[in-house]
This record gives sequence, C-alpha cells and structure tokens, in this order.
Amino acid sequence: MPEGRRFYRASGAPTGSKPDTPPSSLNEKSRVTKQAIAGLAALAVVLWLALFVPAGTLGFWQGWAYWLIFMSCVTAISVYFMRGDLTLIENRLKTGPGAETGSVQKLAQVLISLFFVLLILIPALDHRFGWSSVPAYLVVLGDAFTAIGLAVIFLVFRENSHASAAIKVNEGQEVVSTGLYSAVRHPMYAGALIMLLFTPLALGSFWGLIPFLGITVAIALRIYDEEKFLAKNLRGYDEYRRKVRFRLIPYVW
Repeated sequence: MPEGRRFYRASGAPTGSKPDTPPSSLNEKSRVTKQAIAGLAALAVVLWLALFVPAGTLGFWQGWAYWLIFMSCVTAISVYFMRGDLTLIENRLKTGPGAETGSVQKLAQVLISLFFVLLILIPALDHRFGWSSVPAYLVVLGDAFTAIGLAVIFLVFRENSHASAAIKVNEGQEVVSTGLYSAVRHPMYAGALIMLLFTPLALGSFWGLIPFLGITVAIALRIYDEEKFLAKNLRGYDEYRRKVRFRLIPYVW
C-alpha cells in the first residue's frame, strides 16, 4: 500500500483508527520479536507439510529447493526488520481476513489464502501422480524469480515501514511516492505476483499455474477496493494517483 514517510502528509486517521506507533518498551519489543519468530517457525513447518505430505515422498527435490529458497529469503527479510524496524514487523503480524474491516477485503483475503494453498498443493500432487513434466532449467528459473519477487517485497518494506498487511490509514500516515512507488502504485503486490507466478514452475508443475489466475483476480479486487478506501481517507492519494498512473505493471495496468 502506498503508505509511508515522504510527500503528501496525511491529516490523520479516520474515526476509530488507532495510531500506528512503534513498539517502545523492552517488553513490547520482546513480545513482537517472539511473535515474529513463532510465525516464521510455524510458516516453515506448515509449508514443509503442505509440500511433502501430498507429494507422498521426501524425494521431491523441487520441493526441497523451493522450501529452502523461500524460507531463507523470508527469514532474512524478517531478521533485517526485526533488528531495525519492529513497527513494520508488528504491522505485518496483523494479517488475514480477521484483520480486515471491509467485507470486500475479507473476501479478497479468503480467496488469496485459498488459491495460495492450491498453488502449493497442486504441484505437490502433480509430483506424486506425474501429471506434468517441467524441465530442470524452468525449475531453476522458477526458483530464481521466486527470490526476485521476494526481493521486490523487501525493497517495498524498506521504503515503507508502515506497509500494513490490512487495509487501514493511521494517524500521521503519509503517502510514499519514492523508490518502487514512483513506478507503480502497488509494488508489493507486483513483487508478490512475480513470486506466485513462478512458484508452480519452481515446484515442477504446469497445472499449478491454474490457481495463479484466481490469485490475480483476488488481488485485483483487493487493489480496486483499497484504492477507493485510500482516496477517501488518505490526504494526497488522489494527487499521487494522477502522478503515478499504473497500479502493477508500468504502461500496462
């Protein structure tokens, strides 16, 4: 989301929105850090199970490569911000349909979660039953672009420490129009879509590309609703939209 530190200062949060202040006390910092570490550990276990239980074997080298690359990148990103920006970490912990207040955003979150599960599950089943055969060079390419997509997300987080996982506007919030935000209005979603598009190939499956279409539609729905919210609640957002015309892909959309 185009939230951050530079240009177009917001006048404040909408009625009922709580200030987004960084964790200050040692106890708060410890709590956020522990929650982040627990979340990382849970993600590692759940992703491993989602890959190897449906595959029915540990001899799924594409799954091992993807799991190691994905978890290494996510862990490195998390450690970087745990050391220097716990505000971002705390914002990213509040995620899922329950963190949203709008019905459209709740629906979008449910659909994104469902299609992401299928994005992992179908390639694992594909490996088990041999539905498709992806050449090794495409698997390696898929792993590389998975890492590139996560690198884009890292750059977005570094530019915008208020990139919340839920749609909201906080007191003192500003619109970011620098870095990747100067090219497209939603670079975090762009990075996520790069990662998601190449995930099935990294896992050796062509059939796994089908859920990606569903995720793309769900993210587009989320973006449309998010922009309505930001235009209404974040001062300067309309001006930013006129300045940066494209949402996800320069000169396309």
